[in-house]
Amino acid sequence: MRVYELARELDVESKDVLSRAEELDIEVKTASSGLSGEEADLLRLAFSPEQTGEEATTTEEVATSTDQAVETVESREEAAQVQPVEEPEIEDSAVDETVEEDIRIATLTEGATVSEFAEAIGQPVGEVVKELLGRGVPAGAGQSMPAELIDEIAERFGFIIEVEEAPAAPVVAEQPEFDDDEADLVSRPPVITVMGHVDHGKTTLLDYIRKASVVEDEEGGITQHIGAYQTEVNGRLITFIDTPGHEAFTALRARGANITDIVVLVVAADDGVMPQTQEAISHAKAAGVNLVVAINKMDVAGADPLRVRTELTNHDIVTEELGGEVPSVEISAVNGSGVSDLLEVIDLIAQLEDFKGNPKPTASGVVVEAQLERGRGAVATVIIQRGTLKQGDAFVAGPIAGRARALLNEHGDRVKSAGPSDPVQIMGWDDVPAAGDFFEVMENDRDARRVADERQQAEQAEAHQAPSAKDRLQGLLEQLRSEDATLNVIIKADAQGSLEALRESIGKIEREGGKIQIIHTGVGGVSENDVTLAEVTESVIVGFNVRPEPKARRAAEEAGVQVRTYGVIYELLDEIEQLLVGQLAPDREEVVLGTAEVRALFKVPRVGTVAGCYVIEGVVQRGAKARLLRDGVVIHDGIIDSLKRFKDDVREVSSGFECGMGFESYDDIKEGDNIEVYEVREVART
Repeated sequence: MRVYELARELDVESKDVLSRAEELDIEVKTASSGLSGEEADLLRLAFSPEQTGEEATTTEEVATSTDQAVETVESREEAAQVQPVEEPEIEDSAVDETVEEDIRIATLTEGATVSEFAEAIGQPVGEVVKELLGRGVPAGAGQSMPAELIDEIAERFGFIIEVEEAPAAPVVAEQPEFDDDEADLVSRPPVITVMGHVDHGKTTLLDYIRKASVVEDEEGGITQHIGAYQTEVNGRLITFIDTPGHEAFTALRARGANITDIVVLVVAADDGVMPQTQEAISHAKAAGVNLVVAINKMDVAGADPLRVRTELTNHDIVTEELGGEVPSVEISAVNGSGVSDLLEVIDLIAQLEDFKGNPKPTASGVVVEAQLERGRGAVATVIIQRGTLKQGDAFVAGPIAGRARALLNEHGDRVKSAGPSDPVQIMGWDDVPAAGDFFEVMENDRDARRVADERQQAEQAEAHQAPSAKDRLQGLLEQLRSEDATLNVIIKADAQGSLEALRESIGKIEREGGKIQIIHTGVGGVSENDVTLAEVTESVIVGFNVRPEPKARRAAEEAGVQVRTYGVIYELLDEIEQLLVGQLAPDREEVVLGTAEVRALFKVPRVGTVAGCYVIEGVVQRGAKARLLRDGVVIHDGIIDSLKRFKDDVREVSSGFECGMGFESYDDIKEGDNIEVYEVREVART
């Protein structure tokens, strides 16, 4: 029994019971303190009518009569007709009925927020926050209420808190596999991604298809964000994803979101296959989706579709006109010629593949675009893959929860629901989700937020455990030591001739039970796109006479992608062969000390050319090894012979400062070049 329950039984206030208990040397501190049966009987005796009279009211007399009171308690209860006390029944509500004038009981779910605690005890959130601050705990309304302070603060406001165990959070897989009944499946529109080289007409093509001017609203006529749209062909819908090139396509795949059914590769008839076209081909192959080639700009002088088809064969894309299986269509996105034929081909592939979806369950899909808009808050475009999304549904995507306050189609019109393959813009997110996050409707807001909180905590824990490039390489080696191993390689070189030689030489390397698969090749420095592709395909990037861009190097370090660069082709081939055999362990490690940009050139008598540089990152040191890079290609690899600040010789210059720098016995430096300073550290073989 608790003090407040005995006070209710005796029809007195809790403070009177506490006061009398103190006189009787009974150890109780608050109204929620427990009492033994003997202590309760003693207090009943202290408050009985006989003891509230003349001499019996003194503390000494009550104390001396304790033993007698205990022995005769049953007879006294019968005489006083005291009924047994029943345990108070606590209803499942925010605040129970008033137990006593100054003590009330409230129920709270384990892990409740400060806001939920304030609501349970009927106080403004600000008052609870003040109490927390007074105890040295700065917590906001949306943060969890500290468990050790719940009882203390509740009693401050005259409440006793009954904490209920929180129900287990629903188990939601990040990208679950569904096994739908064949009878529940219905035909759905295919999802199309348009990819190709910059300025080859991707957005112009989609603009013509949608009959909506998107290009005019976008900066420089280049797509600035992902959009999803639908169009109708022969009474059937087709969903298009308009991506800024292939980067977003691979970013979605990197997060496990395989939503594309068909890729349309746009190639300009007057320009042919360009570097980003090659990248797009590599990304489409890695995804294993259907491919359609759209040869655009047929209205331009110099258009040569045969040249385009011939160049595509160098990348294992053989069109139907040349005896292959990949359909190609000649179009003009400006005047619309051939566009209807392209849509017919896409529709035919969709009918042959017969893409299906289940509209019956609660909705799930993938976020393809998200941004924060003034006046609307966080807004995200989602393509529904399964089920039907309705306005008012609670949902979660990655670590972000929300409730669908409004659903909009691609024209900005409100809709009440969205089914499989439908693109829909959703308002009502707690925060901005990431493109590629798996989206799923939950039973209620509480479940959605609980799942989001758990994922957020898991992401924070994993952020400190990202694999290093060395760890990923070790994993590759373990994999290669097994039977039927495949080493995925991305090759970057300084010139097309070197690239062809490397492709041919690497293709000849083989061993029993193992092979090398070239995922992508290209001319120029290692870019962020190369790193993203390597992460998705678990590839090693090898560069010949090229270096990774600063952003690409940082991205590789964060993702744990192995980037290996060489200046001698035989070293490259030898190490690739050792990788395939599974015996490679690096015996040296290259560390970039800093990078600088050449902004001016000065001719100094008896010294030669001195480069006026600005140090972009790290430090540059006199006597250190350095590479001169021009558009990501290594022009010279030598030693920093001179380093000056104003007219003074210095040993090193840090980032953010200007300096004069000269190479040993080399003068062919140009404005805009980059200088990468590095050192090679010996590492023991393992």
